[in-house]
Amino acid sequence: MPRVSVLMPVYKTKEKYLREAIESILNQTFTDFEFLILDDCPDDDREKIVKSYKDKRIKYSKNEQNLGIAPSRNKLIDMASGEYLAVFDHDDISLPDRLEKQVAYLDEHQDVGVVSCKIKNMIRGTTSRNPSNNHDIKLALMRVCSINHSSAMIRKSVLTENNIRYEEEFSPSEDYALWCRLIPFTNFHNLNEILFHYRDHGQNTSHRQSDKMHQATLSIWSFVKNDNPQLYEEFLLKAKHTTRIRLFGFIPFITIKKQANLTKVYLFEKLPLFASKSVIKLQEK
Repeated sequence: MPRVSVLMPVYKTKEKYLREAIESILNQTFTDFEFLILDDCPDDDREKIVKSYKDKRIKYSKNEQNLGIAPSRNKLIDMASGEYLAVFDHDDISLPDRLEKQVAYLDEHQDVGVVSCKIKNMIRGTTSRNPSNNHDIKLALMRVCSINHSSAMIRKSVLTENNIRYEEEFSPSEDYALWCRLIPFTNFHNLNEILFHYRDHGQNTSHRQSDKMHQATLSIWSFVKNDNPQLYEEFLLKAKHTTRIRLFGFIPFITIKKQANLTKVYLFEKLPLFASKSVIKLQEK
């Protein structure tokens, strides 16, 4: 039985991207894994591409009909035999020591059920800036997906023992919902190094389904608040922030007050100029 199951759903992936993704897993320094690839597009066969790699760790399967991302991810979980589940998307790149370092961390920290890492955006060249320790990650989850999903490794027992799966009703933010469901049951950690390259392009879910993602996010905020009232209250207290812009260094001119996702702007500290609500964009594709 392999230590790790790498779970990769595929849907109309460009051959170049798919090959780069597959090769980044096959070239890992950690080798005790199975590579489960599930094609969710019955009319667009990627089997020839996948099977051109003669590696016994690859296990390719195909849905008879399109199931969608959340059911496909759940199907991969059910197929997995590994102790740890390495989430992976079909057009990203895992750096060679990603699996090795995530396995080592989970082995050494039995209280942690989810570990991710910093990621580099291949298009923009930017690097993610999520908190690393468990408590700060959970506070951030009150309003944003603070665990990079496609670079995460999950202890499978945390999902099975608590009967937690991806929920289609929250798609395309099913990853954010999963982390929020796990808050009461396990700890989180983000490794403070880049082990993953993320391909941000126009076909990402965050671009194509932004309105649907916004509505799903609002629903997630509702249940995460109700399920974690003490954590949510702490989040509200820490989210308060006031910025003052002064004329000549001492005359209050513009005051910006932020609390959670609400921003209020005042002139001379007392005259309201405007208020706005913002929705933090999630990192799911």
